[in-house]
Amino acid sequence: MLFGQSVFQSVLTRLREEQGEEEAEGTEPSFRIKGLGLGFVAPTNEGASAVGGDTEAYFAFLPELSEMEPPSPDEEEPPAAPPIPSHLLRLTVEEIAEELAITAADTEATLAEKRRRFARANHPDGVAPEFRDNANIRMKTANLLIDTAIKGLFWR
Repeated sequence: MLFGQSVFQSVLTRLREEQGEEEAEGTEPSFRIKGLGLGFVAPTNEGASAVGGDTEAYFAFLPELSEMEPPSPDEEEPPAAPPIPSHLLRLTVEEIAEELAITAADTEATLAEKRRRFARANHPDGVAPEFRDNANIRMKTANLLIDTAIKGLFWR
């Protein structure tokens, strides 16, 4: 508060004083404070309804429906899907086992490293959505093979 008035009230007072000086000089004031009795409610046009308000100003910026052109069929073509990576086409147990190269000499640590390496290249979250089914099959098969190999370590 500035001298018993808020900043807003002091600005309004100064503007009223400036307006009074301009009117006293006989010149047209540069601005007028309109609608102060209404608070922050904007005055409505006389023909506009109180509920709907005046929407003509809003719709003036929109193009007419007749001016809008429908998109041509050439523009509606979806982008071409990327080609499927070749490793995602190898889905048989034999192909995945060959890729993992599990041997009798593997330890639990080496099998865990093979699982991580395989997951980095084949995890469903890391491939395009259209290839996730193939990646899912590959991960399930690899996990089964590695889990079986780890279980075999304990039965030796």
